[in-house]
Amino acid sequence: MGRHRGAGLGGGHDEREQTLNQLLVEMDGFESNEGVILIAATNRPDVLDPALLRPGRFDRQVVVPIPDIKGREEILRVHSKRTPLADDVNLAVLARGTPGLTGADLENLVNEAALLAARLEKERIEMVDLEQAKDKVLMGVERKSMIISPEERKITAYHEAGHTLVAKMIPGTDPIHKVTIIPRGMALGLTQQLPIDEKHTYPKDYLLNNIITMMGGRAAEELVLNHQTTGAGNDIERSTEIARKMVCEWGMSKNLGPLAFGKKEEQIFLGREFSRHRDYSEETARLIDNEIRNIVNESYERAKEIIQKNMATLHRLANTLLEKEVLDGNQIDQIIKGEMV
Repeated sequence: MGRHRGAGLGGGHDEREQTLNQLLVEMDGFESNEGVILIAATNRPDVLDPALLRPGRFDRQVVVPIPDIKGREEILRVHSKRTPLADDVNLAVLARGTPGLTGADLENLVNEAALLAARLEKERIEMVDLEQAKDKVLMGVERKSMIISPEERKITAYHEAGHTLVAKMIPGTDPIHKVTIIPRGMALGLTQQLPIDEKHTYPKDYLLNNIITMMGGRAAEELVLNHQTTGAGNDIERSTEIARKMVCEWGMSKNLGPLAFGKKEEQIFLGREFSRHRDYSEETARLIDNEIRNIVNESYERAKEIIQKNMATLHRLANTLLEKEVLDGNQIDQIIKGEMV
């Protein structure tokens, strides 16, 4: 109802806009209804009509961000208050392993753990149930019934081993939490990284390391199996998007400098970015394309270089994945050191 006026296709006389106009009149501060406090909430403050946020109307804005590690621990404590927990459950460890999750996600996690424990006829929820529920919430539901050919399993194993190896060999990347070649959600395999600390700003090196890690899967496929597959599609898309933002939004390009390119044209009635206005020349557009291409290609070559230097470790990781299907962070460290898992 508080959406920007004049943004729809039907002009300014629709019922929603008339309701908003009346609401603004009632909130103008000139009436005698003093002592009335109006509270409202939205998860899309970017589409609100500016008149709502003027002083005298909604002149206090309280931002409720995604909870930090202490907040997640307390939210888990609230949602598990009426749930019988085993002695081995450590909510602080669970909170550390769930960065980016909202209160609703954490409530869902506890509910999933309760369902898993109930299926196994347990009287209390154990830490293993909460860990499995966390994987389900973060990575999707396991699809163990899905039939995959040996050739596809091998491709997936080397793809995920490539991500894992590159992430372990680059200093400053987020630690690997778990690698699996069991299909989850829409993916045939997953490599999950979990940050040690909460991050609010991202350095250029961190972003480049992320792109190199994402390129590790395609690099492993090419170097070991000598072919390319569609499995790297999402990695390439995300890498290109990060590189584009580095050049066009965050000013992280040596050749183009600290400049922003392309104004977003927000179509409010769609509730999303609809197009990007080009406020730069054809020559600049070519420079932007070259910069993005260079960032991704250089990252790809770096990933190939790392894998070529550690080919024996890549084979060990992939073969262990084919055998065990799931590896955690400690097992990955043992494999990289050359120890048997």
